[in-house]
Amino acid sequence: MRPRYSGLALLKHAAFGRTGWPRAWRDANPRDAYDVVIVGGGGHGLATAYYLAKKHRIRRVAVLEKGWIGGGNTGRNTTVIRSNYFYPESNRIYGLSHRLYQGLSRKLNYNIMYSPRGMVQLIHSEAEMEMAARALNAMRLGGSSAEIWSRAQLKRREPLLNWADEARHAIHGAMVQPKAATARHDAVAWGYARAADALGVDIIQNCEVTDFLTSAGRITGVATTRGEIRAERVGLAVAGHSSDLAARAGLSLPITSYALQAFVSEPVKPILHRILFSAALGVYISQSDKGGLVFGGGLDRVPSYGQRGNLPVAQGVVSGISNLVPALATARILRQWAGIVDVTPDSSPIIGPSGMAGLYLNCGWGTGGFKAIPGGGWVFAHLLAKGEHHEISRPFDLSRFDRGHLLDEGAAAGIAH
Repeated sequence: MRPRYSGLALLKHAAFGRTGWPRAWRDANPRDAYDVVIVGGGGHGLATAYYLAKKHRIRRVAVLEKGWIGGGNTGRNTTVIRSNYFYPESNRIYGLSHRLYQGLSRKLNYNIMYSPRGMVQLIHSEAEMEMAARALNAMRLGGSSAEIWSRAQLKRREPLLNWADEARHAIHGAMVQPKAATARHDAVAWGYARAADALGVDIIQNCEVTDFLTSAGRITGVATTRGEIRAERVGLAVAGHSSDLAARAGLSLPITSYALQAFVSEPVKPILHRILFSAALGVYISQSDKGGLVFGGGLDRVPSYGQRGNLPVAQGVVSGISNLVPALATARILRQWAGIVDVTPDSSPIIGPSGMAGLYLNCGWGTGGFKAIPGGGWVFAHLLAKGEHHEISRPFDLSRFDRGHLLDEGAAAGIAH
């Protein structure tokens, strides 16, 4: 039975903290050596560690995080989960992730607040309707569900949209993924961390990797602010800092890092029951369980590691939201932030060997990292456990840039994060 507290007791705990809570995971100290070291304590790193321990029975694993668990992009995104991509290869990996998300609370025994609500991608012209039909067929062939809604169907379901004929971008209809969802970003990180820790994984915070250890041309571990750590295999899952860290191993990755802004408004009553997205306006929006309107737009197109973004992009996003849903024009913004995303030339991830023995890559997710956490962790764990690709990750190998076999998902990945 849960303990029951008086109002005074709750006030006391809020003001002075509560003692006696059990830790969700151990605050581990680094050992001298592990079978696998994963650099990056965000969603992908933690999911990889969990699946290594759970599925592959490899438990001498360390997750190294320079700050705190989930303090990077995992805790700085807009929580959208979808798998409406164009290419079959993309549909397979994002579809895998989407399916894993649906049962993740039960698997981890931790409520990630998964909320299926559907995603509405607005169509603003007859030409766009034709392109949407083509994209819909591609998604269905790739195994993702999708529908086309007419203007009349959409107006019945989303009356708050800007239905004026003289609107800057009049609405003709929508392409919809009914199973799209959101989840609590922190809870995803915490759930994986707790479950991995319970299986023996060491989660080591405030441990920054400063260099790589090498022997005979092979990566044999990492140098950190808490000492040297040896490992049979090292996996990088550090999102926007992938190119910077890989450079310390002598690698040049085809990645550029940008700031991606997001915003949340003051809480309001439930008014948006789906995720809304307009490529023409360059914005998307959903409503959180707390009532806040969570929204954002495109990248700040100046390479940066700043976690604030710039004012012109913010102004463009707010203008687009006001045009999309005019009733929200007077809503007050509660806070704003930015994540640092790692973008490849084809807007698809890099998963696979780095080209240097002992070092493996999980990066280049750009704006799609959160939605891909379970799937990315699943295939990266396979790679680190067996030293070879999972069939789903093989198309995303770094060698595709040499072979010219690109998976250009710029249209699917550009705004609807």
